[in-house]
This record gives sequence, structure tokens and C-alpha cells, in this order.
Amino acid sequence: MTGLLPPLAAVRAFEAAARLLNFTEAAQALGMSQAAVSYQIKTLEERLGVPLFHRTGRRVELTSQGQALAPVIIRAFDEMRTGFANLRADTASVLTISCTQSFAHLWLAPRIGQFQMLQPDLAVRIHTSDQLVDFARDQIDVAIRGGGGSWPGSDAELLIRNRVAPLCSPDFLARHSPIETAADLLALPRLSPNDAWWEAWFKAMGIATEAGEGPPALALDSQVLEGRAAMAGQGFAILTPWFWRREIEAGLLVEPVPSNVTEIMNYWVAYPHANRNLPRIKQFRDWIRGEFARERDD
Repeated sequence: MTGLLPPLAAVRAFEAAARLLNFTEAAQALGMSQAAVSYQIKTLEERLGVPLFHRTGRRVELTSQGQALAPVIIRAFDEMRTGFANLRADTASVLTISCTQSFAHLWLAPRIGQFQMLQPDLAVRIHTSDQLVDFARDQIDVAIRGGGGSWPGSDAELLIRNRVAPLCSPDFLARHSPIETAADLLALPRLSPNDAWWEAWFKAMGIATEAGEGPPALALDSQVLEGRAAMAGQGFAILTPWFWRREIEAGLLVEPVPSNVTEIMNYWVAYPHANRNLPRIKQFRDWIRGEFARERDD
């Protein structure tokens, strides 16, 4: 015989029969017919060139060759069963969430403790990335993403439509008043002026602009940094007011030019279609959907 392993189906049948010393019980354990178990064992014996069982009526006994092989195979299958059981236990008890840095800092981090209290046996791992993830490659259970809601192989549920608006600090507003129309912002410092959200907002307000138009300003790489800079009086930041509700309510940020501009990249909770019924995914999906619904009603 070459160094290639025998067919796994045959080895599996031998393991069950050697462990139970009964072909009928082995067939029941494997969900096969007794004839199928007998066939697989015969295939293995022919492959090995030695008999593995003595058949005496309804009873079977291991031959000397079978007795030598059985402990090795049974132990190997026991280790595989243990490995798969541990893997299922580990993955069932860990929920991995992927989201952007801004979403993690501004919305998820202050609230994820509530979910953890509701699911004390479930460990939560947060993976922050501004890039789209591959669920299988990156071992991600659910992702919170901005977009159109269509990702191949994934289910997605809309959480909120992404309204964007220029926000600034009260001090900045006082220093640059009066600010009454969207056109007034063109001459004022705007954080990350090349951000596509600025162009979309001005266009929705009926104003044509060119990238970078206006006074020189800081260019930052996340909504978190832009919002903090705006609160420090560094200029206008184009933000998602939903994520800055606390700061707006506290008077740290103001929206001088009221608008209702909805950006096309809305926020969704997405997960692999094949995993949609996993308990940990259903628990998180139901929780975050409920949180957004409750906050919309506040």
C-alpha cells in the first residue's frame, strides 16, 4: 500500500465498529445501513490486505491486526471530536464585530456594555477598520458599515439613514457671525474640505463647489478627530449629527445652517447569509436594531 490514507468513510466505519464491536450499533451511530458499514469495512480490509474482524454469526471480534489498529484510530477520532467540540464552544461564546473607527468610538463603545450585560456568557471582540471586511477570512460575525446595503453573500438591515450637516462650536459661531446660509460657509475654515460629504452637502443646498475651495484648513482622517477639532473651535466639520447627539444637547456643537441632507452611504448591520440564524448573531442583530429604534423615538 502507498503512503496515502485509506478512504475516510471506510476508516470512520472501522472506528465505530471497533469501538462498539457491533455492526448494527455502528450503523445506527453513523446514520448508515448495516450493509453500508460492512461494505466500508470490507473496502478497508481489501485496501490494507489484512482482515480486521472475525465474523461469527451476529457477533464480531477484532483480529490481531484489528486490535493493533483500533486504539490508534479510536484515539484519533476522540481527539478530532474534542477539537471540533472545543472549536464550537469557542466560536459560540465569542462575537466579533467589525465597524469603522468613528462608529466604534462615537456609538458602539459607550453602549456595548449594555449588550454584554444582557449576554454575560458571550465575549465581544470589536474589530475596527475603515475597509470592507471578508467575513470568512477575517473571522468576522457581523459588520456595521456605510453603503447601499448590497454585499454579495451577506444579509443587511438598515439601521439609520445618514444625515450629514456642518457643525461647529458655539465660540467659533460667535467669532464668525452672522452665518445664515450655506453659502456663508464657503469663506470659513472647513475641516477636511476635500471630504466628499462637503461636496454632497453643498450640492444638496444648491451650491456648486470645487474640491478644497475655501481657506486652508486641517485635513483629518476620521469623523472622531473632525468632531473634536470642531469642538475646539478649529472650524466647521461635516458630521453625522446622530453620533454627536450628546455633544449637541450639551451645547458643545451647534448646527447654524439647518439642513436635511441624507448621504447615500447609510448605516447597515450586515452578516453572512449562511450564519443568519446563529444565536450570537441574532442576539446582537436584535439588540442593535432595538437600540437604534429606541433612540430614534427619543
